[in-house]
Amino acid sequence: MKELAEELSKLLSIICQQSWLTGEVPDDWKLASVTSTHKKGCKEDLANYRPVILTSVPGKVMEQTILSAITQHLQDVQGNRPSQHGFRTGRSCLTNLISFYDQVTHLVDEGKVVGVVYLDFIKAFDTVSHIIFLEKLTARGLDRGTLCWVKS
Repeated sequence: MKELAEELSKLLSIICQQSWLTGEVPDDWKLASVTSTHKKGCKEDLANYRPVILTSVPGKVMEQTILSAITQHLQDVQGNRPSQHGFRTGRSCLTNLISFYDQVTHLVDEGKVVGVVYLDFIKAFDTVSHIIFLEKLTARGLDRGTLCWVKS
């Protein structure tokens, strides 16, 4: 494949562009192979294995490209507040925690009272209605091809 990289990249580019414009995801890109890999402990105990899903490399690359385009589009359309750390390049839970800690420390240094409420949203995205999510993306001006890719 390395020897044919230049020719393959041209063809894959055409396939990806056509897929994005039409919103049709090639069936081969939707197929996945599940295999198990050993985590730790006794190899005879099936509980010590975790599933690994192997999917198409061009499909993964296309997913990352579309994610990047959606993220950039949403940034351009609505802008993100400086306090937004999730789903932003260079931002993470750690940068959010550091920012929060800095703000709390500053307030305490000024002699102000600080109250904190912790919420755990670890499974929140799994419970979001995909229909409502797609409606919100449509309202933000995402094109049909991108939305079809999100649905797939």
